[in-house]
Amino acid sequence: MRFQMKKFVFALTAAFALLLFTPAPKAEAQIGISIGVEPACPYGYYGYAPYNCAPYGYYSDDWFNGGAFIGAGRWYRGRPGFYGHVNRSFDPRYGYHGGYPEHGAYHEPDDHFRNFQPTHRGNPYGGYRPDDHSHGTDHDHGGDHGGGDHGHGH
Repeated sequence: MRFQMKKFVFALTAAFALLLFTPAPKAEAQIGISIGVEPACPYGYYGYAPYNCAPYGYYSDDWFNGGAFIGAGRWYRGRPGFYGHVNRSFDPRYGYHGGYPEHGAYHEPDDHFRNFQPTHRGNPYGGYRPDDHSHGTDHDHGGDHGGGDHGHGH
């Protein structure tokens, strides 16, 4: 009986050691960041959630490069520190209650931004600072992303 008990303890110890030193199956790391599809808005979308389409008059042409919106919020793809011209009176956080465009492809406004009236500079994340009225000049901090890309002067 003692011999069988020793055999059993030995077998149990061997099995435990085998489990202890057997490498575990390699776990595949699955890290994915999904920010969803960028809103398709004819005149761009606000830089803060829920990223609704902004109406014509909110953004100036310095927010567009060759007719493509440079993005806002988590889809921003412009240079760091960008502040472009905006008209804050078209922001619902500051009292705008007018209409909003439907989602869809961009189309150049009939007036080609000539009637745009800036009130502030806006960053891509919904922040503002007062406008310095340098729109369309060499001092325009948004010049890398539009302004002259539409083939007409302001």
